Amino acid sequence: MGTGQWTVGVTGATGYAGGEVCRLLAGHPNLRLGGVHANSSAGRRLGELQPHLTPYADLEVRPSGAEDLAGYDVVVLALPHGESAAIAAQLPDDTLVIDCGADHRLNDPAAWARWYGGEHAGSWPYGLPELPGQREKLADARRIAVPGCYPTSVTLAMTPALAAGVVEPEIVVVAASGTSGAGKKAVPHLLGSEVMGSVSAYGVGGVHRHTPEMIQNLSQAAGRPVGVSFTPTLVPMSRGILATCSAKLAPGTDATAARAAYENAYADEPFVQLLPEGQWPTTAQVLGANTVALQIAVDPDAGRLVVVAVVDNLTKGTAGGALQCANLALGLPETTGLPLVGVAP
Repeated sequence: MGTGQWTVGVTGATGYAGGEVCRLLAGHPNLRLGGVHANSSAGRRLGELQPHLTPYADLEVRPSGAEDLAGYDVVVLALPHGESAAIAAQLPDDTLVIDCGADHRLNDPAAWARWYGGEHAGSWPYGLPELPGQREKLADARRIAVPGCYPTSVTLAMTPALAAGVVEPEIVVVAASGTSGAGKKAVPHLLGSEVMGSVSAYGVGGVHRHTPEMIQNLSQAAGRPVGVSFTPTLVPMSRGILATCSAKLAPGTDATAARAAYENAYADEPFVQLLPEGQWPTTAQVLGANTVALQIAVDPDAGRLVVVAVVDNLTKGTAGGALQCANLALGLPETTGLPLVGVAP
């Protein structure tokens, strides 16, 4: 089954996440982009809207209705939250549907109602293969919910420590993100003149919608409820997340035990790079790569473990994660067509 060919339809292809899916498909040997979809720009050439996607420049953007998406082997939904569920419900059961939005990430209907509002569309297998026990759920799946970009970095930063019991289940996260995480829609506070030379906090006080997703993932890893205090910040770059996560060390735990937990967890993970001691991750080193780079340290005076993780929010944080899951669901080697090396400088 590892040499097959599948057609892919991408809706939301004119946005940042959808465009990144298309970019990665250009280098994938088994997945062929069969069509691009977006309601607001239907009828236009993709090259007008995504000029970097030269192999697909002459593709006509088609509408995003379920009837327009029904003919593909794989459908990637790169849509705002609340828009994926209705389309997905109308697609054939044997179509591999990968939702890059939030509609199917949360297991708890009450959490969905609180953080997003409206009716919960149900949960799908969660598309973070590195989460313990998750690969088996993704193999042969036909519906997959891709994680949010912040939860990807934070979950991978803290899962080994929580699973090994080396920290207490109360996590503090301060994460910096580039502006592409907010999407392509033009809004005044994201204009270049507003962002350049300035760093700002937003979603302060536990109100960011990715918080319940982090709690869900980390509680699963810990086997008990985990509290998360999350503060996101916006920094003047287009791509990337740097998440600084910390937690109080469990009694009797030291730096050696903490590092061992990470070495054991990620020794065989192709997309997670635990850096050599003393080397700290930068967003530049994962630019365009489907990788998370991280480093840990123990602050002995504070008695806390500190983990810094970086991810390209559009690659491993969204589109790369989607194709990683597609590889698993289709029986392909997990690394097929996915870049492991970033772009520098």
